[in-house]
Amino acid sequence: MRWLRRKLLTRSLWISISIICASYITVFADSAKDVPPPKSKYNEETICVEPVDIMRKEHFEFILGHRDETVVHGIRTTQYSLNNCIDCHITPNVEGEYARYSDETHFCASCHQFAAVNIDCFQCHADRPEEAIRNSLSPNKTVDAQSKNIHEYIELSEKDTY
Repeated sequence: MRWLRRKLLTRSLWISISIICASYITVFADSAKDVPPPKSKYNEETICVEPVDIMRKEHFEFILGHRDETVVHGIRTTQYSLNNCIDCHITPNVEGEYARYSDETHFCASCHQFAAVNIDCFQCHADRPEEAIRNSLSPNKTVDAQSKNIHEYIELSEKDTY
């Protein structure tokens, strides 16, 4: 009986130490060297809407605030628009293909997987820039750049298939 108690105590101690170490690593994994590098069209002329350290920790608040302003109050701006984030951060690979959110190389997915955070933005919103969607729907057809309605592109693509 005594050996069983000692064995359980030893196991409990090792499990506790493991949990503490895992928590410590998770808390301090916030340093720049641990976070996947951002992909973007960023340069000195096209800076992000907020500094990088703020965006890493508060971008979801900007996106949710923008959503509320748009949906609840009818105010449409582009400063914290998800479309602008996608247009800048979702860049083509060397073959010219854009990653989908289900791919670990997608900008949003890479950081959210790293941080173990689930998001549902792309259940409704596009996970690639509109240009990539237009090209995938109708790669051999030029589309009027003035038209911004993606549904027109889809209808145009469907007409080409019949």
